[in-house]
Amino acid sequence: MSDPADPSAGAGDAAPAPLRRNRDFLLLWGGVGLTLLGARACVVAYPFLVLWKTGEARDAGLVGFAGLLPNLLVQLPAGALVDRWDRRRLMIVCDVGAVLVAGSVAAAVLADRIGLAHLVAAAFVESTLAVFYQLAERAAVRHVVPAEQLSAALGQNEARWRAAGLLGQPLGGLLYTAARWAPFLFSAVTHVLSLLALLPIRTRLQSEPDGPRPPLVAELREGLDWTWRRRFLRVLVSLIAGTNLLFQVISLTLVLIVRENGGSATTLGLVTAAGGIGGTVGALTGMRAARRVPLRAVVAGGTALWAVLVPVLALTGSPVLLGAVMAAMAYVGGLTNVAGGVYQVTITPERMQGRVSSLIQLLAFGTGSFGALAGGYLLDGLGVTRTLGLIAVAMAVLALFAAVSPALRHPDRVPAETDLPAGEPAAAGYMDAV
Repeated sequence: MSDPADPSAGAGDAAPAPLRRNRDFLLLWGGVGLTLLGARACVVAYPFLVLWKTGEARDAGLVGFAGLLPNLLVQLPAGALVDRWDRRRLMIVCDVGAVLVAGSVAAAVLADRIGLAHLVAAAFVESTLAVFYQLAERAAVRHVVPAEQLSAALGQNEARWRAAGLLGQPLGGLLYTAARWAPFLFSAVTHVLSLLALLPIRTRLQSEPDGPRPPLVAELREGLDWTWRRRFLRVLVSLIAGTNLLFQVISLTLVLIVRENGGSATTLGLVTAAGGIGGTVGALTGMRAARRVPLRAVVAGGTALWAVLVPVLALTGSPVLLGAVMAAMAYVGGLTNVAGGVYQVTITPERMQGRVSSLIQLLAFGTGSFGALAGGYLLDGLGVTRTLGLIAVAMAVLALFAAVSPALRHPDRVPAETDLPAGEPAAAGYMDAV
């Protein structure tokens, strides 16, 4: 029987063991899931902590900006370093650093010595560590599963991320209600548990280099050139960047809607948990839908649905209706992330996974830092209703662009086996479907 941790195990051997029996995949999946759970618990706590301390939406936006800024500053060098460094060791170091950062916030809140500068710095450092950690895991997953199970593994990873939001955010609200320092202590504990999960992993999480590495700048240039020549991927990522910028404003707006209607951190956690349910369902059904619907149609139709749903947020303070809207929006996001994620991993040679993923993360999520910063000022200056109106119009423009763009009618082809490094299996099937 083929080794379930060997990605080169082919269909010509006995069928690979299911993912639920793949020890190293489960350790990797569970360890990352624990860190996501802790991070999502803090998502609720950070804005409420800032608003409790200063009462200013712009301060909450500043902390959000600091937490997203590494997506702009760190992504590219992190991607190249993830391709160079031992990925398992790197993830362990990130876990240790995150324990120290989250622990410092918990201790400062407990001692009533928390300040805005501390929160800004903690959000920036924690997010920087998360960039390295998540890029390493994304590049590593194809080394712990057979090639034919890669799509299923990425679908489970997306479902894990959504489930972490489903469980982590209401838990974070409950913990914050009990004690303002509790979500941050919880985050530190989850990173300790993640560390314990990573230590027993036996599989090497990257291929051996064929020879001496070129200079770091040359590797970065190679990743940029490879990605730029994929027109479909380039335009797709640009669309995702635009929607992610808008969703950062929506996330901050949701905090204010709940707060202005007398809701607590627990209420916000429950509303976002509904989004977690929708996103999890979207992730679990994403591959089935993507095989029947072109990726361009998924992106254009999903963005159009978001444009319709955004104004509904301004018309209600009901947690039930807010949760329903967030669930529908997150369902589309989960489906799109799985389809787009499999597409990117499938067409990218293994030796460039870190660099290409980091560039896509930079383009897709780096704009979110400006969305968080601008969102605070928009909400202070225009209020909730007008801000959401602007977001709805912007979403509609992006949906129209996705529908008419010639670049999205012809997906980039999967590279031929001769374009891949020695021993790298060529992906098959998925790109023909989209």
